[in-house]
Amino acid sequence: MSLGICTTTSEGIVLAADSRQSYRNQKGMSRVGSDSASKVFKLTEKVGLIVTGLAFLPKDGVLENISKFIEDFGVTHDLKKMTVEEISNELEKYFKSKYDYKKEIKNLAKVLENNLSAQGVEVVKIEEKETHVEFIFKDKLNLNLEKKGIAGVQQLQFIVTGFNRDDSHQTSVVYVPGNTQIKRDAKKRGQEYGADWIGQIDVIARIIKGFDLRIENLPFITKAIAEITPAQVQAQLNTLEYVIQWGTMTLQDGIDFSNLAIRTTTAIQRFSDGIRADPGDMPGVGGAVDIAVITRDKGFVWVSKKKLTAGENVVDLEKLPKIN
Repeated sequence: MSLGICTTTSEGIVLAADSRQSYRNQKGMSRVGSDSASKVFKLTEKVGLIVTGLAFLPKDGVLENISKFIEDFGVTHDLKKMTVEEISNELEKYFKSKYDYKKEIKNLAKVLENNLSAQGVEVVKIEEKETHVEFIFKDKLNLNLEKKGIAGVQQLQFIVTGFNRDDSHQTSVVYVPGNTQIKRDAKKRGQEYGADWIGQIDVIARIIKGFDLRIENLPFITKAIAEITPAQVQAQLNTLEYVIQWGTMTLQDGIDFSNLAIRTTTAIQRFSDGIRADPGDMPGVGGAVDIAVITRDKGFVWVSKKKLTAGENVVDLEKLPKIN
């Protein structure tokens, strides 16, 4: 799954991601495929992208790395003339045309029905939604009690960020299946600066937000939501968040924060195996941390990027001339 973080400061924008690439084998087991995958990309001189989630997509019957599709997106679209928001919308359209997630949702619904029936429970309802499957079934021990559940297919998650031609900055998060959400916007008060993350975000959410986002599954939170409102519950939980002055951060501070968040997630995943409420998890964050910055005057610049190595030999593809 990986972890990608975009930290927006007044001095510039930091893009960071780990290098782990995982997949499910034919037995359905999660495996680490690589610790040298690229998750941070340069789209234009002043716009970059981070990707997590689904690692491969089929093309002409053959699975290809998601990086190939991102390269194709850059070649087939005139991104230089677009704003960050326009690029994000085009990216969503492009990957919705490449990822047949509706077929995956339909298959998921069938698997859920078969699994529930095999467990001897009565399936009340299974409904396919745009991004997930909702289901209702009766408890085996109490047939008068109906239980609800939600299951989703694996997403593609992107952060698109950078500077527009008028030097205003924007950051958006794109979910496929899902939609595009503008997270940072220089022209909107209160949305100028901050950090946004995608992928396996539970550790960073616990550190900064003060709680795991899966807290909504706990009975006392469900009860609180029913008694008051989801907005009121969320407002109370938000009081646990650390106060961080994102706007006064230096660019170096943004780099240090992003690197720390990814390294900490890697370390926690090394020693943990899920949570008590949901044991068994995939250590999907690992490998080298790639970091780039985008500033108004210098544009997209690599701070740390993996190089090809063989023993003592090192090749930096970024410094090699392109073949026309």
